[in-house]
Amino acid sequence: MVTKNATKNTVEELLAERGTTYAEQAGIKLADKPAPLYQLLVLTTLLSVRIKAELAVDAARELFRAGWRTPKAMRESTWQQRVDALGRAHYVRYDESTARYLGEAAERVIETYHGDLRHLAEKADGDVGRLRQLLTEFPRIGATGAQIFCREAQAVWPWLRPYFDKRALVGAKKVGLPADPDRLAKLVSPDDQARLAAALTRVSLARR
Repeated sequence: MVTKNATKNTVEELLAERGTTYAEQAGIKLADKPAPLYQLLVLTTLLSVRIKAELAVDAARELFRAGWRTPKAMRESTWQQRVDALGRAHYVRYDESTARYLGEAAERVIETYHGDLRHLAEKADGDVGRLRQLLTEFPRIGATGAQIFCREAQAVWPWLRPYFDKRALVGAKKVGLPADPDRLAKLVSPDDQARLAAALTRVSLARR
């Protein structure tokens, strides 16, 4: 039986060693504002293929380094420029298709949500399932990608909390924590739930 102290120590170690969210790792200063929410969508797109998370994060950083931090800037970049940026980050297996999808997604953000994904949240109207459905309307983002976005976005959209997806729950089980979102939520403050979810996701992806 796992004691309360052991559980507390496990959680503290997870947050200290693996509690960096993927958004933070990609250099996104996540906030409930148009630019960082769009940047999270870009990162989600990059993570939505069978590729190492580190490569996707590096690719996001390279795209942002090129100045494409808003849907307008991304739309104004050329397909070849995006391919080249992804190549510099060694995101090469899916570079051409991803470059196309990034352009299409930027167009959708502008045309459907007026460049502001807070309108996406408004359209979901507090329904997490509805939000996931709306996210899958963006090119390349499927069910897994929608979960990634929600897992990270809970840091700035409290109505998503607690959000521990299947990947995070696998990590929880791996380290002896309860594989239940509500029970996991009680182990940390609300503001740390996204960090715990990220940490558990990293555990689930680790080979050992």
